[in-house]
Amino acid sequence: MTMTASTPCTGFSGMRRIASGPLAEVALAIRAAQAAGGADPLLVFDDATGRVVDLDLRGSESDVLARLATPDGGSEAPELAKPRGRGRPKLGVVGREVTLLPRHWDWLESQSGSASQIVRRLIDEARKAERSGRAAAKARAERAYRAMTSLGGDLPGYEEAVRALFAGDAAALAERMKDWPGDVAAYALRLAAPESDEEETP
Repeated sequence: MTMTASTPCTGFSGMRRIASGPLAEVALAIRAAQAAGGADPLLVFDDATGRVVDLDLRGSESDVLARLATPDGGSEAPELAKPRGRGRPKLGVVGREVTLLPRHWDWLESQSGSASQIVRRLIDEARKAERSGRAAAKARAERAYRAMTSLGGDLPGYEEAVRALFAGDAAALAERMKDWPGDVAAYALRLAAPESDEEETP
């Protein structure tokens, strides 16, 4: 996933949460903590994946924000950066070629609506199923696991907490982390919790 200045993130100084919100705000908070000194490691996590975000904090605040303004430092793939083909770019609609077998085209032609409408609907239904099914539960467990490992891999009860996490037992997970620093436990539980289903405009 491409990181942008608005990507939701959380920053930690050691095991204390110091910022949550858009990456730009968290980066500046981490930069300030770095300037203040201290022995605790500074980590920023992508809330969507639980992965540690590498930040270039050199220079002024403006320098940091300018680098964040270009996704991945301008390394975005050309086909993503410059959509090609027909579409309605101003509405976020991008035209690209899709190759299907004859039986797929036959099925599409038997449905009501245009092929594009049907494909968009099928994709939205599949995404909704992923968010509410096993794939979503696994993704939540994996993102919480990444953050837990980075922040609390040496904490007491870590292995038991991981087992509870992947078993989908929220109560047991909270119990295993009851002696952990509050910010770490709260963040892990937040990442492991189901997300509210967001309404999307077709």
